[in-house]
Amino acid sequence: MFTGLIQDVGVVERVVTGGMTDLWLRTSLGAGSFALGESIAVDGACLTVVERGGDTFKVQAAPETLRRTTMGELRPGTRVNLERAMALGDRLGGHLVAGHVDAVSEVLETRPEGGSWVMAFRLPQELAPYFIDKGSVAVDGISLTVNAVLSDRFTVQLIPETQERTTLRAKAVGARVNLEADMIGKYVARLFSLRQGPVSGLTEEALRAAGFGVKG
Repeated sequence: MFTGLIQDVGVVERVVTGGMTDLWLRTSLGAGSFALGESIAVDGACLTVVERGGDTFKVQAAPETLRRTTMGELRPGTRVNLERAMALGDRLGGHLVAGHVDAVSEVLETRPEGGSWVMAFRLPQELAPYFIDKGSVAVDGISLTVNAVLSDRFTVQLIPETQERTTLRAKAVGARVNLEADMIGKYVARLFSLRQGPVSGLTEEALRAAGFGVKG
């Protein structure tokens, strides 16, 4: 389990493809102290540390991970967002992030607004029921607040701290990113679908009618 608060921007050192894809990454988090088998989120995808030493560590991406994330696009020199799994008792500064990527999206628009940086991303229709204004989303593992939800996209705003400490500010229009919808939203949508039918009709009005007490 993760929080979506990025701890380091690492760099891909080496990629070895095959049945499994081996990724060697360099980090300032002290890879030598990583436990073999521990989980680490790489651009939002939960992967397992299988080797480590000095300032580098190795993870492996299975074919399913390559199909559902951007891990297969990583090349030596690529910068990635890293977060070690949270420990019980840690502060939950972001939101609950499982590291299970739901879909790959793409950047549709970027623009400055004051000192912030506004980004619009394509909203996969299968994830639309889990998005609400001011809800949470993990983009490349970064816990962000959804500013607005439209029929085909959603927007977020990056404060200067997020711009400096993650890779997202450097993403250009057309760049692909990993999305993980809010975990609580998924459970609410699932419960609602069991009560009422498919989640495609999930709205705040429908949730209120079902007794979930959604506030405006």
